[in-house]
Amino acid sequence: METRKRLNPVNILVLTFWSFKEGLIQTYTLPYLHIIAEQIPEGSKIYLLTLEKPNHLISSSEEKQKIKKNLEQQKINWITFSYDGLSVLSMLKWAWILIRLYFLIFIKDIKFIHSFCTPPGVAGYLLSLFSGKKLILDSYEPHAEACIESGDWKKDSFAFKFLFFFERLMSNKAHTIISATLGMRQYAKQKYNASFTRFYVKPACVDLNQFSELNLKKPNLVKSFGYENKIVCVYAGKFGGIYLKKEAFDYLKIAHDYWGDKFRILFLTGHTREEIDRWAIESNLEPSIITCKFVMHHEIADYVGLGDFAYTPVKPIPTKKFCTPIKNGEYWALGLPIVSTANISDDSEIIEKNEIGSIIQEFNEKSYLKSVKEIDAILKNNSRSELYKTIRGIAVNYRSFSIADKIYKEIYQSKAV
Repeated sequence: METRKRLNPVNILVLTFWSFKEGLIQTYTLPYLHIIAEQIPEGSKIYLLTLEKPNHLISSSEEKQKIKKNLEQQKINWITFSYDGLSVLSMLKWAWILIRLYFLIFIKDIKFIHSFCTPPGVAGYLLSLFSGKKLILDSYEPHAEACIESGDWKKDSFAFKFLFFFERLMSNKAHTIISATLGMRQYAKQKYNASFTRFYVKPACVDLNQFSELNLKKPNLVKSFGYENKIVCVYAGKFGGIYLKKEAFDYLKIAHDYWGDKFRILFLTGHTREEIDRWAIESNLEPSIITCKFVMHHEIADYVGLGDFAYTPVKPIPTKKFCTPIKNGEYWALGLPIVSTANISDDSEIIEKNEIGSIIQEFNEKSYLKSVKEIDAILKNNSRSELYKTIRGIAVNYRSFSIADKIYKEIYQSKAV
């Protein structure tokens, strides 16, 4: 506390391209901002930008005012604009937004521009360039090339060329880099010719109090889902984009063939039942063994806790080596073995090295069956409490918020600010 009193206030502009109600704000951004708010000197404020999408709109002005008031009590001032895709019209709109943010920087005496991921980093770079304020790139990982590899963009598209160009500029301009993996440092050197003086590694952290043994196999939920004496595979997420679809369901078909009626699948997702059934049928997987449910994040631990093992079917594209799936930390915090694809962040290596799950090396029946047998052996050779104790320790070591706390403290309590 004495250190905080001694330093001058440090106001921060935080840039995101997510809507306030999206999970990436609620479970990924706000927890970090709460940590930063505890670290910055007394009298400091955080200004948070979100872009509101039609499917995540705040329901009323009363709700918006309630959110604003709550955030202000946590030193966070909320700034919102509507979201638009990349187009000539949206770029004109962004010119107006940047002018407003530029004046905000000087009116509110902003010291740092703190961007989560590289798309809002474009705005962060331009604001830093013209204002002279320090740019921090948080959750720093490839986005432009990731969109190429996942099939969302073409290499000759304007969107790719635009973002890749600015990723190079912002990487060389940034005062501080906070990446999900150590390997991103070498990637930035090769792709952007960028070298960093202030480089930190912060994987996607998890609230270990929110995800704990208290959430495991709650009897009322086990009974309501009919999961007594079943082997349950749980997956929290979506299919398509950076996630596998056909291959993911093909794997689950092999698992069902192996375990038979003992096997059940729980998808915690926003996909419709019709979509899930269609994809299951395309892989000859019996839809009736699948439960599909959408839950709010504050409830998700109880439902993930119904699983015996978890699933992370991320496409093993090259840039995924430099990201960290948030869900893996949540799975580990609940003591669940994970089935993952290869070369995903540092996670695939951690899983393999510690024998706390299985890595799918190839997309064929032989590889799927090998993986299923590995999970079966883990479940047979370890009690639920033994798995929880071992795997929970991985979450403590690699996903604790204490990692973020140390990094933000070093950045924002430095006398150099």
